[in-house]
Amino acid sequence: MNPLLCGSVRRPTADLMLLGTVSLWALNFTVSKYILEHGFRPLAYSSIRYACAALIFAAITIAWEGSLRIGREQVPLMAGATVMLFLNQLCFIYALRFTTATTVALLFGTLPIFTALLARGTGVERQSVRFWAAALLSFAGVALVAVGSGGKLSANVKGDLLAVGGAATWAAYSVAIAPLMRRYSPFRLSAVFLLAVTVPLALAGSHQLAHQDFQLSALVWLGFAFAVVGPLVITNLLWFTAIDRVGPSRASIFANAQPFLAAIVALLVLNERITTTQVAGGLAIGAGIALAPRAAAVPKPPAE
Repeated sequence: MNPLLCGSVRRPTADLMLLGTVSLWALNFTVSKYILEHGFRPLAYSSIRYACAALIFAAITIAWEGSLRIGREQVPLMAGATVMLFLNQLCFIYALRFTTATTVALLFGTLPIFTALLARGTGVERQSVRFWAAALLSFAGVALVAVGSGGKLSANVKGDLLAVGGAATWAAYSVAIAPLMRRYSPFRLSAVFLLAVTVPLALAGSHQLAHQDFQLSALVWLGFAFAVVGPLVITNLLWFTAIDRVGPSRASIFANAQPFLAAIVALLVLNERITTTQVAGGLAIGAGIALAPRAAAVPKPPAE
């Protein structure tokens, strides 16, 4: 087949995969917020969700690759990355509890900037003056979103800080696993890390699990099923397949749209309030991402 023709056929399919991935990520903010507001305790939700996703993804990976083995020499790096993923989940789930899904989604827009900052700090990448200007613009946007959510030390601002922490810890996790991705497939790493982080989540959530009332509505359980299969399983399959076809640069264009799509979904579905200051902050974050050089690393799908 003519390679040019093949590329023209494959790109629309890959773009649909990327659009589907970003849509699932975006919807997860609203779905998780709804679940937390209608009966699920935060850590009970996270630990059960990750356990279910880990078992599903491990089964898929074993069927495809026949093994989940990771070399013993990688254990220290894996332990550090697992800690970052654990902290990320704590930040994400409690950010949603303390502030709106709209605000959390907007603040997670800083993820590419945090990733590039950490890549620079660890010597993985060297950043230009243009990047630092983009970083300053994005963090100015963070300040505007935080001010717009309350303007004083309140539950909302606590949620804002946790949301920023969620973006920073996911960036740290993404940078930490970069060396592993040169040796192992993203599917094997996803399965192993989902299994690994399930343990500390279950330990941290043991009290909430013991007191969790599982007599929840059908809509909550439907949302839970989506939160397991969609953002934690399907997105990994779609994302890495699409990147293999069109490359990370094109994928980053779709990934950067996630915070704004998530904010729109939350506003429409949950009827959340958003202030003019928060809108300005979201635009500043988006402008910073647009200004940043495209060479910045594209993180794997958020495991929120």
